[in-house]
Amino acid sequence: MRRRRRVSLGVSLLVLQVVIVLVTTCAAGLLAAKLQSDRIREAYKDRMLSVAESVARLPTVIGAFGTADPAATIQPLAELIRTASGVTYVVVTDHRGVRYAHPDPRRIGEHVSTDPTTALSGQIFVGTETGTLGTSLRAKVPIRSDDGRIIGMASVGILESQLSDDLAEDLPELIGWLALAALVGVLGSALVTQLVRRRTFRLEPAEIAQLLETRDAMLHGIREGVVAVDSHGRLALVNDEAVRLLGLDTDPTGQPADDVLDAGVLDLARGDDVSDRLVLAGERVLVANRMTAKTAGRAVGVVLTLRDRTELHEALRQLDGQRTVTEVLRAQAHEFSNHLHVIGGLVELDRRDDAVAYIERVGGAGSITSEIVIGAGADPALAALLLAKSSTAHERGVALRLDASSAVDVRAGDDALTVLGNLLDNAVDAVDTGGTVRVLVRSSDDGVRVVVDDDGPGIAESDRGRVFDLGVSTKAVAGAHGRGIGLALVSRVVTRRKGRVDITDSSLGGASFDVWLPETGNK
Repeated sequence: MRRRRRVSLGVSLLVLQVVIVLVTTCAAGLLAAKLQSDRIREAYKDRMLSVAESVARLPTVIGAFGTADPAATIQPLAELIRTASGVTYVVVTDHRGVRYAHPDPRRIGEHVSTDPTTALSGQIFVGTETGTLGTSLRAKVPIRSDDGRIIGMASVGILESQLSDDLAEDLPELIGWLALAALVGVLGSALVTQLVRRRTFRLEPAEIAQLLETRDAMLHGIREGVVAVDSHGRLALVNDEAVRLLGLDTDPTGQPADDVLDAGVLDLARGDDVSDRLVLAGERVLVANRMTAKTAGRAVGVVLTLRDRTELHEALRQLDGQRTVTEVLRAQAHEFSNHLHVIGGLVELDRRDDAVAYIERVGGAGSITSEIVIGAGADPALAALLLAKSSTAHERGVALRLDASSAVDVRAGDDALTVLGNLLDNAVDAVDTGGTVRVLVRSSDDGVRVVVDDDGPGIAESDRGRVFDLGVSTKAVAGAHGRGIGLALVSRVVTRRKGRVDITDSSLGGASFDVWLPETGNK
């Protein structure tokens, strides 16, 4: 079977526009011809009525009705008026409808061929009738004597063929203007077609549809979030992954970016082009890239790409901790080697009692496992977190203590664990080897309170208002990843739970973070 050829977009647009132009022009021409015909007819009606009334009021005509031969006076006068006014005929009759004047003198003395009743009854008639000269547009006016009696009728008319001839004289000019308008319309259609073709990059509708489907499939199928903001600050595109990463319920395309995007993402969209910047969207850590979108060298908006790095952030933090632990263990290995040398020397000197005493003195500070398990109460997850953090702190030479007034009557929940974990990481980082971190946890039906104290350098009052901002950190650890994220996450959790967080000076000498998380729904 032969494949059916498809008509191109350019040909289709041109044909459709030309058809529209021609149909519109023809309709306009017919309407213009109708209006011109009506205008000619109205003009002749006014002229014939004016001539008929003039004849009916002429004293010579009225006076001739009292003579023995009215036609002898009226006929020459009627012909003179007919020639001067350019009408087809001027007919004058008596009160019975007998002609006193007619373009054909042979018709004088005969009864009129059309009904004279209307004019002879005192009314004016204007209309189209067919008489001895043919179909004509005519006006009939009664002739009254000086005392007001109707003594006859004046009838003035013009043939319909003459009206048609007058219209035909105007049609060539009208048709010329219409043809010019049609030509301009066709040329304009051709220009519009070329403009549309250039705007669509000379692609056919099927190709445009295929490109759109491919673009949607790619944008909504990739694992990175894509957000496009136009030059007016509105969201031009938000793919499915971006909706998920930003925590949105529906596709916000078309809405103002100020009403949708998180503050960190919005600041990125308004700034300069950057690569791999950490931002917070809700409580999710994202790596974002910003690129200005340009068309023909003109900026038309910005494009943001977002990647979820929440789990990677936690892994990097753990890697930072492991690096610190490695350094501490390396130092402890040297110290342990020294202890072994001392013990070996005491054994060689056969001072066994001194060796045992030395071993007891340097054998370690003991374990706080039982203290943590008892203090964690009804929440095994909290106990596991505290055990893990205490182990890491011990390896780094930091003492982690659980406040004796801690009381966990109900499970603290994931939000409390997130807050506690980040605060402990920051506190352990803040203190030096040999420092102390103290934890207070109270969990009840009303909510959870978490207090973390340390004996580190503390936080200056001028910095307490900004430490919860993304990227702000009072620590500078070489090689560390993701600094300035932990406290920002704490702030997001507290805000979502409608809680509070206070920073004060700790009784240990460092900083104290006091967090209150009410139960969901509590004010």
